[in-house]
Amino acid sequence: MGARTLISGATILSMEPAIGDLPKGDILIEDGRIAAIGPEIAAADAERVDGAGRICVPGFVNAHMHTWQTGLRSLAADWTLLEYFRWVHAGLATRFRPEDIGIATLVGALGQIDAGTTTLVDWCHNNPTPDHTDAAVEALTESGIRAAFFHGSPKPDPKPGEPHFSEVPHPRAEIERLMRGPFAGTDGLLTLGLAILGPHYSTMEVARADFRLAREFGLVASMHQGGGAAKTPGGWETLIAEGLVGPGINVVHGNDLSDELFSRLVDLGAFFSVTPENEMTQGHGFPVTGRLLKRGAAPSLGVDLESVLAGDMMGVARIALGMQRVLDNTDSRRETGAIPPTSTVRVRQALEWITIEGARMVGLDHRIGSLAPGKQADLVLIDARALHLQPMHDPVATVVMQAGRGDVEAVMIAGRFMKKNRTLLATGIDEKLARLTASGARIVDELGLGKKAA
Repeated sequence: MGARTLISGATILSMEPAIGDLPKGDILIEDGRIAAIGPEIAAADAERVDGAGRICVPGFVNAHMHTWQTGLRSLAADWTLLEYFRWVHAGLATRFRPEDIGIATLVGALGQIDAGTTTLVDWCHNNPTPDHTDAAVEALTESGIRAAFFHGSPKPDPKPGEPHFSEVPHPRAEIERLMRGPFAGTDGLLTLGLAILGPHYSTMEVARADFRLAREFGLVASMHQGGGAAKTPGGWETLIAEGLVGPGINVVHGNDLSDELFSRLVDLGAFFSVTPENEMTQGHGFPVTGRLLKRGAAPSLGVDLESVLAGDMMGVARIALGMQRVLDNTDSRRETGAIPPTSTVRVRQALEWITIEGARMVGLDHRIGSLAPGKQADLVLIDARALHLQPMHDPVATVVMQAGRGDVEAVMIAGRFMKKNRTLLATGIDEKLARLTASGARIVDELGLGKKAA
């Protein structure tokens, strides 16, 4: 018999309708999967973890983050989207060596685990060479996080004689290489997706080719939508007419989509990832959370940029919820002269956005996103005994509205503890941080941005 762990006496928020919430319950984990959930489970031979006073939730899913920017933390906090394009993509990104991508991705992934994220969608669009890509993938593997690696492409200004990045199709040969190598299997911690340009940032020919490439290999095709004028006006309509839009499509942001086109994308089964804090900070516009809810859909949520803001998914959920509530309250005041009689969005919905909805977006909801027998044991224990979390009248509200990174006591991925007793189990953290600091300093200094950022 393989390893067995029993988490006992925890408040369990399963996010699984057939199981519901348990005010006090046990979870038995065997060989990386959840074997049983119930009020009391007898498992004398299992390692027992005391869950009393803790809230057990599914591991959080960060549905969109450019982890390669970890070494640029705080640098872009005052930059609009236009400044970000100029200083990051056309500048700083061009100075990254493979080892810079590696250490940034490693520390970024470990930071996510520390904050309770068990699945990271790493939207890697600074990989000019296979060595850059391999460094990112190796770092994700070393971190131990469950990751969907969305392979992208750099966005530098073209040199004389070179095509603009919008005219360059996604590299088929590189995707084939990755699928023969680290992504050859289907049951590991790493899965592959495409971080493509989409019709907003590419020509029609490139958008069509990239959508077809993703469909051919059965991969999620994720793309940014918004930020200035579209490269291909009417591109979405053409892709829809050609039957290329469906459940495998992931739209990030989407703030500027017309209501008609937005509805068509939702009806066709496209998934949306909202990064609420960064969208409000850099100028994308109001998050589309409410627009999705009105159409019977729900968002997945992401951090987006640690070069701008913090990477805590509980904070992301809280911001998304608060932003939508203020929009709804403002609309109600304008239309009726009063706020709604009750909250238009519930805290449980916000918890769904960072658990099961994130899992659905990335196509892993059959394995993760909720706590149920047979699913992978990706879970988080939040210590609710702290001064700022007591008394706990509603554990869902405690997680979404009051808890934070410092309350994450333990994190388990595929049955393996990655954090325990508030301590990451990764080794050599100080050495990794020193490498990250040196990497970030060199990149910033090479572009002469040190004084500008200050």
